[in-house]
This record gives sequence, structure tokens and C-alpha cells, in this order.
Amino acid sequence: MPFFDTSDGLRLHYTDTGKGLPLLCLAGLTRDSRDFRYFAPHAANFRMITLDARGRGQSDHDPDFMNYNVLREAQDVLELLGHLGLGQVSILGTSRGGLVAMTLAAMAKDRLSAVILNDVGPEIPPGGISRIMEYVGRRPAAKSWDQAAETLGALMAPAFPDVPPARWREEVETFYDETPEGLSLRYDPRLRDALLAQAEAGPPPDLWPLFLALDGLPCGVIRGANSDILSAGTFAEMQRRLPALQALEIANRGHVPFLDEPEALALIHSVLDRIK
Repeated sequence: MPFFDTSDGLRLHYTDTGKGLPLLCLAGLTRDSRDFRYFAPHAANFRMITLDARGRGQSDHDPDFMNYNVLREAQDVLELLGHLGLGQVSILGTSRGGLVAMTLAAMAKDRLSAVILNDVGPEIPPGGISRIMEYVGRRPAAKSWDQAAETLGALMAPAFPDVPPARWREEVETFYDETPEGLSLRYDPRLRDALLAQAEAGPPPDLWPLFLALDGLPCGVIRGANSDILSAGTFAEMQRRLPALQALEIANRGHVPFLDEPEALALIHSVLDRIK
């Protein structure tokens, strides 16, 4: 399995498969490369690269949890590109991965050929943040995959009313380990400490300048119609401020769409087809 070493001494895991346009897939806050397993079968025309961000998946945990921040994770992406010898890459960023993509647009736009944001924008509603803080860094109360799948399905049903139970079972099997003591996390629980410390440091920064840095790049945004992370108002304002943005709202999806929905695939291909 491929790994590379960061400038501050961590060993991060990535995948690199296929041929064609390089497309780097960046996962959400507590997720990893496996978050794109539903998209992968539809990526035959791309060189699909995924990264387990520090502290997630098979990558090293950082001894200093304060390094779990978007700026450091953006630097890790640049170091991965250097390791792979890539001058430019397109990014498909889900949630936190989209924030990293916007940060890269502001700090190293010349390294990007296109950006697609999956259910994230420059503003995150307090309710969505509160929901995230309810689970980040905490082991599930469920003691087995069966119990966790049942609980997750019930919790997600209002936002994902047409998703079958088998998919929620696959989700919990992918992102939790089943042990005799219950389910364990596949990421560093100190991500929670990082979020709490960042919240205590003051109000969140204005992310609109990072989003506007996408101007001039082929770019798109996908929103789950029931999302509590990308609001309808922010979604509309993103389109107003960047008229060239390709935007899609998917019914019966919350945070986040799985990216195997036909309309999501169509938008991803449409944006990437605009690369010169």
C-alpha cells in the first residue's frame, strides 16, 4: 500500500489507480479514502487518487492534535502532489475535503485544474456543527455492526428516505471496527479536541474569500436537499457570487450525497470536461 512522509514526519496513506486526468478525492472530517468507494466504479476515465488525511484511516495519528486543521491538511495535499510529481490536479472534496480544496485555491491555485465541492460551502450552520460535535471523537453506543446499522438508518431516514438498510450496514462496517468491547473509531478521537480548541480560539474565519478564489477554475457544487451543513441560502449565494459555478441539488439526500447518484456523476463529469 502506498504511503508518503510529510515534512513534519508523519506517514500518510493514499491510493493511486487508473489512467487519465488526475482527480484527487478528499474525504470528510472523520472519513477516509473509502468514502469514495461508491464513486470509484464510475471513475474509469480518471487517474483517481485518494488521501487518508492525518489521523484518519491508515495514516499516522498526529502527536499534536492542533495539527488537525485545514491549513495543515492543505499543505499535506501539496506534499502528496510533490511526491507524485503532479503539477496540477482536480479535486473532488466532500465536506472537510471541500474546505481543504477552497484553501488550496487561495494558497496554491496554480496547482488546481478544477474543483467540485460535495455538500459544503463557505458557511456552516450552527445546527450542523452541533450535530457533528455530538459524535466526533466518541465511540458509538452500539456494540455491534448490526446495532449501529439499525441506529444509523433510523437517524438518517429523514434526510435519506430512500436509502436501503444494506447501505447503512456497509457504512458502519467501513468506518468502525467491531471488537469484543464494542465498536472502535477508525480515526484519531483527538479530532474532537482540535475542534473544541479551534472553537475556543474565537469565531470562525470568513471563508467566502477562499470560495471566491475558485473564480476562473472549472468548478461545481453538489448539495443534498436535506443537508444541515450546506444550507439552501448559502447554496444560492454561492451561485450568485460565482455565476460560472455548476450547481446541483439532489433530492432525498442530506449530508452527504454518496456520489453514485446519476445526477451527481453527470455534474462531476461536466465540470471535469471543461478543463482546458
